[in-house]
Amino acid sequence: MFLQGTTRVRPGRRLAALLSAAALGVGLLAGCGSDSTDEKSDTAAPSASTGGVFPVTVDHAFGSTKITKTPERVVSVGYTDDQAVLAFGIKPVGMVDQYPNPVGTTPDINTQWPWVKDKWGDTRPEVVMSNGDAGPNYEKIAALRPDLIIAVYSEIDQAAYDKLSKIAPTVGRTKGEKELFSAPWQDNAVHIAKALGKEKEGTALVQGIQDKLDAAREAHPELADQTAVALSWYKDSIAPFTTTDVRGRLLAGIGYKGATKIDEIADGKFFTVLSPERVDLVDVDRVFVINDKADTEALKKFKLFSNLSVAKKGKVTYLLDSEGPAVGAAISQGTLLSMPYAIDELVKSVTE
Repeated sequence: MFLQGTTRVRPGRRLAALLSAAALGVGLLAGCGSDSTDEKSDTAAPSASTGGVFPVTVDHAFGSTKITKTPERVVSVGYTDDQAVLAFGIKPVGMVDQYPNPVGTTPDINTQWPWVKDKWGDTRPEVVMSNGDAGPNYEKIAALRPDLIIAVYSEIDQAAYDKLSKIAPTVGRTKGEKELFSAPWQDNAVHIAKALGKEKEGTALVQGIQDKLDAAREAHPELADQTAVALSWYKDSIAPFTTTDVRGRLLAGIGYKGATKIDEIADGKFFTVLSPERVDLVDVDRVFVINDKADTEALKKFKLFSNLSVAKKGKVTYLLDSEGPAVGAAISQGTLLSMPYAIDELVKSVTE
């Protein structure tokens, strides 16, 4: 996810917030978290709710879930599901800590992105899973007394779903998602909106973002003849994202062609790690690198990359992940809240 799911230490700490545990070889959700609590956190105030159309039944990968009334206490177990919930004026009482905070800093960076800060305000949700954990902390979730659990942009399996659904009605990822994190961002957004009784509003928000993408594509018809790849530097290797990943979909959304040979090597995953012999696969018309400073500098020193034609021609755009304006995080998250910001910044980088 963006890739989510492994705890990192510098210099590679930030990419694991991009690269999901599922992609790193898991099936991890067999047990409960170790730092459980029996008391509700003082920071977990009830969600603000603006109503919705209920009852509603949501079909998903693990079955069907009926939500009978407006949820008051929502817990999001997907890496970016909290942002989709926030988009409808509901503040989750529990969420995933996708990007680890720099040591000794507060508040949680995940509540401070430019595209969510105003939505969260002073609310500080309980962290029910951190990037790299084996799975959600079921005890913490139960202590929050949720009336709805959203686990859409998530790698939970059937066993984890069964545990969560015993706590509260739980909505899993879309039925159409064949590989983890491959569902279009549009589908995920409307899926979550439906669970909140706001399918019509969700569809409208998605259409607004699609209109923004269409406008960008129309303003830059030259991109239609160019192939672009988004990648990160991960464990001393180049890790490009596929065309089905949210980053690849966003590049296609503004008009670029995707590098389908990377899809073939990824074999269903949303990214792949290239061997030195296959670095040529990212020698395309345009490359977008999503990393923070330390990893970016490491990639620039990697001769196999710096000697590529795309690098020599100056057609590589370096986007900070969680540092600075965090454009990389906005692109990687690909949510109803981050997409407008991501599109504006991405188009700006194309024209520079």
